[in-house]
Amino acid sequence: MTRYLLAIDQGTTSSRAIVFDPTGTIVGVAQQEFHQYFPRDGWVEHDAVEIWDSTLTVCRAALEKAAINATDVAGIGITNQRETTVIWERASGKPIHHAIVWQDRRTASWCTKLKEDGFENAVVERTGLLIDPYFSATKISWILDHVEGARDRAEAGELAFGTVDSWLLWNLTGGRSHYTDATNASRTALFNIHTQNWDDTLLDLFRVPRQLLPEVLDCAADFGTTDREWLGAELQVAGIAGDQHAALIGQACFEPGMAKSTYGTGCFLMLNTGDRALRSENRLLTTMSYRLDGQPTYAVEGSIFVAGAAMQWLRDGLGLIRHAGESLAHAERVGVENAVYLVPAFTGLGAPHWDPHARGAIMGLTRDTGIGEIVTAGLQSVCYQTKDLVRAIQNDGARLESLRVDGGMAVNDWVMQFLADILNVTVDRPRITETTALGVAYLAGLQTGVYGSLEEISRLWECERQFRSDMRPSLRESLYAGWLDAVDRVCNR
Repeated sequence: MTRYLLAIDQGTTSSRAIVFDPTGTIVGVAQQEFHQYFPRDGWVEHDAVEIWDSTLTVCRAALEKAAINATDVAGIGITNQRETTVIWERASGKPIHHAIVWQDRRTASWCTKLKEDGFENAVVERTGLLIDPYFSATKISWILDHVEGARDRAEAGELAFGTVDSWLLWNLTGGRSHYTDATNASRTALFNIHTQNWDDTLLDLFRVPRQLLPEVLDCAADFGTTDREWLGAELQVAGIAGDQHAALIGQACFEPGMAKSTYGTGCFLMLNTGDRALRSENRLLTTMSYRLDGQPTYAVEGSIFVAGAAMQWLRDGLGLIRHAGESLAHAERVGVENAVYLVPAFTGLGAPHWDPHARGAIMGLTRDTGIGEIVTAGLQSVCYQTKDLVRAIQNDGARLESLRVDGGMAVNDWVMQFLADILNVTVDRPRITETTALGVAYLAGLQTGVYGSLEEISRLWECERQFRSDMRPSLRESLYAGWLDAVDRVCNR
């Protein structure tokens, strides 16, 4: 009997569920977008209940499309938008505030003060992260300080915190499981990646009561069983990883030096560094790749806040395109030698700039500029931002000769060719680009015995197309110099 794996991929703009067979082939998929809340400039929120409702809906739909029963599922894996912060009542399961999304910048001034007061080095040493509104710690404290009575209730043990994985797990298991995995924990700025525990020094610095926190497990572990009412059977939740870590696993980047870049709402490049937590001198992050059998594997990561979201803004915000697919025709007409630059700093700039106060801009406009040039600039901005990350990685002494890509924008041949050209590295696109969901399916399969080892999973990875650079060096340098000039104009330095 075939043992299927159900992957929950809870993202920033939509919830998806994908059913995989043991070969990693998709047999059923469902997706549902949900509402984005922008209460103030730089603030981004979600309704956590809507996230749960949409997740349950797509799980049921994916099983139906796969034409299988829940009893055919060996296990469930959960991957999620990282850092997004939910706090809820243990007794009722109700959130006490909207979820504060990873993109949210409301705690920027507090983060600036913490850095000015000299706390960043202590945070970097323990977590591998910089002090930034991006991470969960200051979001947690903000909710506790702005919801009446929340801090007292948290200290009394009445409230629970979780990133979205923990929130979904709590609901799936009827409140029996309050766990997270080591990758999601490592993105809170409260977890010591060297001791693999919540860190008292960090809890005191960010004023977060320990009573709020979930227990941290390996990425492949027994996270509990779902209530029968949700999917028709009691299913084991057997794998959890934050979305970028899951994509690294889905891309089979198990050896030190292997790298992947995921193009979704944001863009995240991660390079496996094995059992060594290497500290970047160029403002990249040291983070977990994954933790299996109690053994941590580390990575360096560059985080870009806006990638696919730039195309969503061109579509929904400006109405320049009706759907993202139209961008290809514009780019093919305009070509790579585009003098217009779009810097999508809608919620600040991530690595390696880390400027929460930067805001977006379109530069190089002339009377000849039309929709095509602006749309093409949006596509190119994703590649230029990746170049920023690769340059930082190279300045840290790491070599990057090839890059495995995934996510929604990876299917765009024009973008992938421009990426190879501007990076001057080989870009490999796998047969299955839904590697985030695939990664947690693999984790669930490891825990439930569908797979015996990482080596077995590695053999399942297949390259669908390879893109090689054929751009002349002078053009590459000229285009990138224009990008750096545009970024300098929006940064506060």
